[in-house]
Amino acid sequence: MAAPCFLGWDFSTQQLKVIAIDERLRVIYEDNVNFDKDLPEFKTQGGVHVHSDRLTVTSPVLMWIKALDMILEKMKSSGFNFSQVRALSGAGQQHGSVYWKKGSNQILKNMSPKLPLHQSLKACFAVSNSPIWMDSSTSLQCSALENAVGGAQQLANLTGSRAYERFTGNQIAKIYNQNPEVYAQTERISLVSSFAASLFLGAYAPIDYSDGSGMNLLQIWEKVWSASCLDACAPGLAEKLGNPVPSHSVLGSISPYYVQRYEFSPDCKIVAFTGDNPASLAGMRLQEGDIAVSQNISLGTSDTLFLWIQEPTPALEGHILCNPVDSQTYMALLCFKNGSLMRERIRNECASGSWDEFSKALSSTVTGNNGNLGFYFDVMEITPEAVGIHRFNSDNQKVLNFPKEVEIRALIEGQFMAKRIHAEKLGYKVMPKTRILATGGASHNKIILQVLSDVFNAPVYTIDTANSACLGSAYRAIHGLVAETKVPLADVVKLAPEPRLAVTPTAGAEELYHPLLKRYAELEQKVIYNPTSSCLAK
Repeated sequence: MAAPCFLGWDFSTQQLKVIAIDERLRVIYEDNVNFDKDLPEFKTQGGVHVHSDRLTVTSPVLMWIKALDMILEKMKSSGFNFSQVRALSGAGQQHGSVYWKKGSNQILKNMSPKLPLHQSLKACFAVSNSPIWMDSSTSLQCSALENAVGGAQQLANLTGSRAYERFTGNQIAKIYNQNPEVYAQTERISLVSSFAASLFLGAYAPIDYSDGSGMNLLQIWEKVWSASCLDACAPGLAEKLGNPVPSHSVLGSISPYYVQRYEFSPDCKIVAFTGDNPASLAGMRLQEGDIAVSQNISLGTSDTLFLWIQEPTPALEGHILCNPVDSQTYMALLCFKNGSLMRERIRNECASGSWDEFSKALSSTVTGNNGNLGFYFDVMEITPEAVGIHRFNSDNQKVLNFPKEVEIRALIEGQFMAKRIHAEKLGYKVMPKTRILATGGASHNKIILQVLSDVFNAPVYTIDTANSACLGSAYRAIHGLVAETKVPLADVVKLAPEPRLAVTPTAGAEELYHPLLKRYAELEQKVIYNPTSSCLAK
């Protein structure tokens, strides 16, 4: 009898990835299909089509299906033993939506094992190019939704976020407004995650609570669709969405298609798929009170914050989602656009383009920067909505420039203070057991990590998250089999490699940063841009 294993899938923007892990959580197989390179017939760039208005961004549904065919065939030809897979789960890029035509459920149930999936399913979609998270074409629908429920804060209180252009409810509203006949032909609307689960289940898979929280449609407290939000988007929407389910739900056994074509065991279970950010929380094995900071050095990437949160307070920035591994708690997500872009720019201007020089300058200055504070936003920031570079001396007076080393510290301290302030606005509390998990390129720089540790007054650990959504999906597949018995994910993933302790807070840092954080929050109000639109793009 072959040793059992578990599969984790990640239907991301640019590629489809799969990981297999054994019962000891060791990766025994991984592979991917790159959409641009491996499926050139779809003519995508970065896995997407940007339309001529520069606002509409879509991906071809059949490309995702063909990628699954391709990766399964690669696994088969490599000798992968599908019969040993006990359960599988997966992740999908958040917010994207798939529109199944009437009658598709029957086609899903009766797929011929002689044909690849894309041939059986090619006529199943009312919309052949799915709107995805990069789309920002729904400003009108966002305004209408916020107005329908009594404003942006009221919508956030209900659904965890104000109206965002990429969020699914607004995308559905746009399709209904512009193509009511297409909406009428649609029998089921899936998220990318539940669409992918449907392919394995051979039937429409439900949307899970966690990914469902990124739609502006789910009441995150009661975990049911909000009637007022549904009505504001499109008629008869509840029926087209189906009922949402807990993220750890076992949806059923794998479709006979995979048993016959690839020799999966008929007992292989499908655990609800979720969004890529929630799956990453599982992959990083966050626990109560933890915070994950993704600080990429690569150009053009935003910094993100994941928080495990007990009692969230939704705000006009950031997102509250149902926690994918503990349905009684929540996760919060914050995005900061001016992350690596600003660090690279200041490194180039103040440290001759060298990270070594940048770090030396940072360590040559005192903690707290003698009260000098800075806000650095090359492009319009999301959190907060502000733009430009704003420097303040210890008397809160605006100054034109800082010496190079002061500039470097003001940037790094400012970026971390903003993260703490906005996390606390969403209800996050630094606890004695709080760990900060640092990921991404900047997590290799100990001097930057020391500032992070001091600002949050918590130890910083580093963790390798190259495939956190994929790995998190495999962990969730194992967890799904035992979750009904109230076993927490932490117990299931005990054998996974532990994060590595990098730095601990400097003595006295908390006393020093306490008044600085208060000042920074007050000054931030002065630099906030006066928004003209009610919707913010990611």
